[in-house]
Amino acid sequence: MTTPTRAAAEFEYRVLSVGRDADKAELRQQLTDAAEYGKWELARTRIYRGGHRKVWLRRRIIRVARTI
Repeated sequence: MTTPTRAAAEFEYRVLSVGRDADKAELRQQLTDAAEYGKWELARTRIYRGGHRKVWLRRRIIRVARTI
């Protein structure tokens, strides 16, 4: 007997590049707003030499099944 498998989740991604002189409080507020209103979640953060940052946000793609 086989167990039903769940399909792999599909996500869409959004990448934000942030300069080293960006205000951390303002960035935190932007990420909070994206999470609250756009249903984005933090997937990855990377800090490069010199302080430049890249932030990856993701959200699940919802596929609607046809009913007819």
